[in-house]
This record gives sequence, structure tokens and C-alpha cells, in this order.
Amino acid sequence: MVKFYETKTTFDYTWDQVAQGFWQRYPNPESTHVLSEDTVYRQIKEGKLYSKRLLTKTNKLPKWGEKFISTKIVKILEESVVDPKNKVLITYTKNLGFQSIMSVSEKVVYKISEENPNKTMAIRTATIDSQVFGFAKAIQAFGLERFKKNCNKAVNGFNFVLHSMFPHQHKHTDSITYANTVTFRSNKEKLKDAAKKATNLAKSKTHFAKVENI
Repeated sequence: MVKFYETKTTFDYTWDQVAQGFWQRYPNPESTHVLSEDTVYRQIKEGKLYSKRLLTKTNKLPKWGEKFISTKIVKILEESVVDPKNKVLITYTKNLGFQSIMSVSEKVVYKISEENPNKTMAIRTATIDSQVFGFAKAIQAFGLERFKKNCNKAVNGFNFVLHSMFPHQHKHTDSITYANTVTFRSNKEKLKDAAKKATNLAKSKTHFAKVENI
């Protein structure tokens, strides 16, 4: 039996900001598994923007998964429709490879929040299926749990991008987004600090060595 999942997320940004940030989601602290993104089709029809993008992603496989899949890399097809007049953005994604083992189809609708016009509601629905005889239920259950975790990462990553693009939108961010922002932006600073500490430690040891020899 196919697994079905639905979740709703409210972004504290206007629909225009979310629609703009959608195309700049990568890179972000939660997207290290996204290797590349390529636009293969884009056209405007009746005032709507239709796009198709090919994403290359990688996911760590469990030990039992290595029996069915020989590579960790998978291609994802992302189709989207942007309706600026009605302020609705709809995306459809599905994996192109290994569909008989596990297929994941996702739909996300971004629209203005009914409770607050300055916020955006994202309604995400997905189906997870498997055709592997004898293992279908186990694979579906695994796929569902992984999809839930990936949803959380996607939301945190998108919030990071939105906050980076519109830093004055809010005076503060939630702890998760803030932590991700600090981690992502301070990688180079950490390396510099580590190098500086190592240099200072080396100087300190040299100084002590000179003192001991006096």
C-alpha cells in the first residue's frame, strides 16, 4: 500500500519574497546532498511561468539499501508553475532513477496565508511507493521517515536563504535557523581561528622553550 504524507509550513515572508527565494534555495546549510541543478525548460504561457529543472542529489544508503541500489546518486525532476496574478507557486518533484525500488512523488503549493497576508503557507503532499517483492512495506516505511527528515531540512534551508535575502524582514529568527546561519557563514572564520590558535600555541611553546633554556 502506497504511503501518503502531508504537512503544512508557514514562512514568515510574503509570497513575492518566497517566490523570489525559491530559485535561490541552493546552496544552503541543509543542502549539502544537492550536487547540481540545471534548468532544462522554461516558458511563459498565459502569464504563468513553467519550468523544469534537473537536480542531482545524493543520499546515504542504509546497509540493506546497498543490496538494491549500486549508487548513492539520483536524478530528480522538478517541475513548477508560477502564477504571479493569483500568487500561487506549485512544484512537482519525482525521482527518475530506481523507481521500481522506491518512487517518491512530491507536490508543494505555496500561497498567501489565510491568517496573515504577509506570510506564506506551503502545503506539501507526497506519496512513497516500492515494487520490491517482499520488501515493499519496509522500503516504504523507510522512505517515509527519510522524507519527513528531509522536509525539516528543506524548511530550515529555505528559511536560511530567505533570511539571507531579506535580513531586515524580522528582528530575530528561530534558534534552528539562527544556528544554521552561524554555522554556514562562519566556516571560514572557524578555520582562521583554528589557524590563529595553532600559531599562537606554537609561539607560546617556542617562548617557553626559550625561557627553560635560559
